Amino acid sequence: MTMTYDRYLALDRLLDAQHPLSDRHDELLFIIVHQTKELWLKQMVAELLPAKALIRAGRLTEAYKNLARVSRIQAVMTLSWDVLATMTPADYTSFRDVLGGSSGFQSDQFRSLEVLLGLRGGRGGPMADAFAASPSLWDDANAALAAAGFAVPASALERDWAEPYVPDDGVEAAWAAVYGDLDRWWALYQLAEKLVDIDDAMATWRHKHVLTVSRIIGGKRGTGGSAGVSYLESTLTKRAFPELWSLRSRL
Repeated sequence: MTMTYDRYLALDRLLDAQHPLSDRHDELLFIIVHQTKELWLKQMVAELLPAKALIRAGRLTEAYKNLARVSRIQAVMTLSWDVLATMTPADYTSFRDVLGGSSGFQSDQFRSLEVLLGLRGGRGGPMADAFAASPSLWDDANAALAAAGFAVPASALERDWAEPYVPDDGVEAAWAAVYGDLDRWWALYQLAEKLVDIDDAMATWRHKHVLTVSRIIGGKRGTGGSAGVSYLESTLTKRAFPELWSLRSRL
């Protein structure tokens, strides 16, 4: 059978995967924006897994491409909020009841992304819980730092991976030493900056999410039972690689 564009991309299934439950025009947009988000999340997970393996193997420069791709995808996802924001509060309210208890808060892939980066504890999901049993990207980066001869505290290298990471002054000092001698530690420095790019893009995505939800539903509770905007605002200070931010005060 001859391969065609439609067959290669499985467009028959892809374009038949949108099933609005109301007769409201904007529900299709709502579905497509969120399905697209899930596809990009799938790609980000697919980039982070080999990046983690490369970093663990000491092949830092080879991981840069995967990490850079993740932050670029995050930028595209942030722009998607502008498309969703063309939907007014009246538009959304006209079909919101069909969503029932469904919510983006339930996305196992988004939680998996957070877990892979290093944000652990709290809600999970089958995929996210499986990833939580292994070191995160931040754990891998700290292991690479130790492998290069830096005095990384043992508590950052051997711990219960499923537990939330606790920032450590020793980890901050070790990464600050990398920034203090770029000629010698260029590969680690570039790794650190790629990680900051991802954290930066995640914070930007969260901020735009807050603005979009606030614009559309105001202070109402989320469909999944969350506190809505107030909950989203509480996530704005999350950082997957905290010492890469705090060390800047040392420089």
